[in-house]
Amino acid sequence: MPIVVDIDVMLAKRKMSAGELAERVGITPANLAVLKNGRAKAVRFSTLAALCEVLECQPGDLLRWDEPSSRPAV
Repeated sequence: MPIVVDIDVMLAKRKMSAGELAERVGITPANLAVLKNGRAKAVRFSTLAALCEVLECQPGDLLRWDEPSSRPAV
């Protein structure tokens, strides 16, 4: 998928664990793992807003477009 989720980057910058983030956002650790690992097909705006609020960041800090031409062929 050409959309990449950089939650790990923000977790490292904020020195926060994934478990703490999940708890503070109000989602399960399993659902956070789905987002972090790029397996999510969608994300609710309310979840994205909660992630941004807790991590004190903008949506663009968590999501980015990965040009298809820059990805290795599978």
